[in-house]
Amino acid sequence: MRAGESKKATDLKVLDLTGITSFTDYFLVCTGANQRQIQAISDEIGQKLKERGEYPISVEGYKDGEWVLVDYGDFVVHIFSPRARAYYDLERLWRNAKNVAIPAA
Repeated sequence: MRAGESKKATDLKVLDLTGITSFTDYFLVCTGANQRQIQAISDEIGQKLKERGEYPISVEGYKDGEWVLVDYGDFVVHIFSPRARAYYDLERLWRNAKNVAIPAA
């Protein structure tokens, strides 16, 4: 999530879905102000994870930049525009998930 912060991602959340769903363990959710920033956040997160040997299974929505979903298997990164974040409201949809505190930098 620090990679997202470096590109000015806002409202960062980590949702622990362990035991709630079988397709992933965590959602990392954040917001970008516009299409270019959302793509920059996605690029930065991808680069930092690549440096650690983590590669995505799939990437969706990058071209449009409203909601970029990057699936890493055990965790899924969601980067939303403000409008898309409000509309899809993953925090409400997955309200049984535990919020994971993000340690201070």
